[in-house]
Amino acid sequence: MRGGTSRGPYFLKRDLPADEATRDKVLLAAMGSPDSLQIDGLGGATTLTSKVAILSESDHPWADVDFLFAQVSVAQPKVDFGPTCGNILAGVGPAAIERGLVKAEDGETTVKIRAVNTGALIEAVVRTPGGEVTYDGDTAIDGVPGTAAPILLNFMEVVGSKTGKLLPTGYRREEIEGVDVTCIDVAMPVAIARASALGKTGFETKAELDADTAFWERVEAIRRIAGFRMGLGNVANSVIPKFAIIAPPRYGGSVTSRYFVPDSCHSSHAVTGAICVGCCSLLKGSVADGVAVVTGSRRETLAIEHPSGKMEVAFVTRSEGSEITVERAGVVRTARLLFSGHVHISASRWN
Repeated sequence: MRGGTSRGPYFLKRDLPADEATRDKVLLAAMGSPDSLQIDGLGGATTLTSKVAILSESDHPWADVDFLFAQVSVAQPKVDFGPTCGNILAGVGPAAIERGLVKAEDGETTVKIRAVNTGALIEAVVRTPGGEVTYDGDTAIDGVPGTAAPILLNFMEVVGSKTGKLLPTGYRREEIEGVDVTCIDVAMPVAIARASALGKTGFETKAELDADTAFWERVEAIRRIAGFRMGLGNVANSVIPKFAIIAPPRYGGSVTSRYFVPDSCHSSHAVTGAICVGCCSLLKGSVADGVAVVTGSRRETLAIEHPSGKMEVAFVTRSEGSEITVERAGVVRTARLLFSGHVHISASRWN
């Protein structure tokens, strides 16, 4: 399925090996990794098209479905279960209905999802006229051609996804390697810096940023220190925390962001990353204070400008003195069923 601006196979957990080591070998084989072209598998040779969703019925008292996300490395024999993915999440509701994990209602169906990687709880509102998923509609999202039916994702518990805290280091702004950074954990742990502090405008293209090796070396040094300060340990071989740079909006949005995944620039923006950048924009004293355009109201919709356009995130927050509580964050995405069937795995990987 295409989920948001990402793509990958959605498996039922019961169809994969129970043994985790064997499961990872099967996922690598299915995607064609390690190989820069992924020529021997389903992967699309980019980070955004080498993702996997694993679905199962949930034993959580609130959720209908458990969603385990896997980031399959393109060029290395590595499967990372550390992060989650808000774009692939967009396809979980439709996929759960298609595969019989959730019964569709006439009109709209709300699928309650637990993101196993982080423990986050999300409502996915899927259009199901006549009790069947419809993918056709008039909703456009930047980074995806054409239009499709909208899927509303309401993130119910987003603060402290990995660290248990909004500000894992205890600071709204701190200096790392001579750069002011906000380390924040809302839907995804992210270290955020102003683009200008790293010698950038924030309006660079993905290609321009990906080609700047000196920039990447500096970003990675900051990211590793941020990860340690956030209590995530040695993150040299982990994709979290993610890193983002921000700048003032240029096209009528709320803030400009370039989001890294983590060793290349996202061609648009991750959903979870947009929630984190958005929350940082609402936080007084953060690196976004004075950069982002916000109203300060309890209900606020922020437009995050990214390389492919904009992504809107709707927040419901509550302020208590100098503290901020995020009650809900919602985004609208789309998804499409691309094909269903069998992917064949060599017996040398899984007999």
